[in-house]
Amino acid sequence: MELGLNGKVAIVTGGSSGIGRATAITFAKAGAKVVVAARRIQEGEETVRLVKDAGVEALFVKTDVTKAADIEALVNITLETFGQLDCVFNNAGFGKTIPLTERTEEEWDTETDVNLKAVWLCLKYQIPAMLKTGSGAIVNMSSMGGGVIGVPGLSSYNAAKGGVIGLTRSAAMEFAGQNIRINAVSPGLIATDILSNRGSRFTNLEKWQNYPRTLLLRSCQL
Repeated sequence: MELGLNGKVAIVTGGSSGIGRATAITFAKAGAKVVVAARRIQEGEETVRLVKDAGVEALFVKTDVTKAADIEALVNITLETFGQLDCVFNNAGFGKTIPLTERTEEEWDTETDVNLKAVWLCLKYQIPAMLKTGSGAIVNMSSMGGGVIGVPGLSSYNAAKGGVIGLTRSAAMEFAGQNIRINAVSPGLIATDILSNRGSRFTNLEKWQNYPRTLLLRSCQL
């Protein structure tokens, strides 16, 4: 399937494993140059190796998505290296299962910073870069557990992912007239390494087989 991504430049946050890594590789197979952003250096560099195996240019930028300076540097390095920014998958995120009344303020802030504030910071610096070239496509990662339903024990994760949908709607309306397309995707449970660390409640995928699933790359088609 032709996605119109040949020669385009894409950033993938949370690209060191799971959905982020798979998306980075899929971008590469579609012909896009890929910038992998993540905190884990070894895993991020491995994603870059896999991307390069697809025959395209790629680089890893160590990034803490909750820090404005890191996001600004990520975008600047992308522009300095490749000269443009066309596509973004704001994927970085995590959640811990903790009863609502037992969750600390620090735990709440940590999860909402990564899952919601970071998406806003990414948009803040990514959109101006896209405006310079006159177009762009951004996909933000939400979740069935936040945007559509609720999951017990994931109060801050659910709240943040619901917030991503609201943020995405607002940003999409604000920049649609400037040829910047912004969408969110809300996957159900996906069998990744992160999920395997969450215990048997979540690794028993047959229990969740009726949860909707979604694919995202087509949202970045230019």
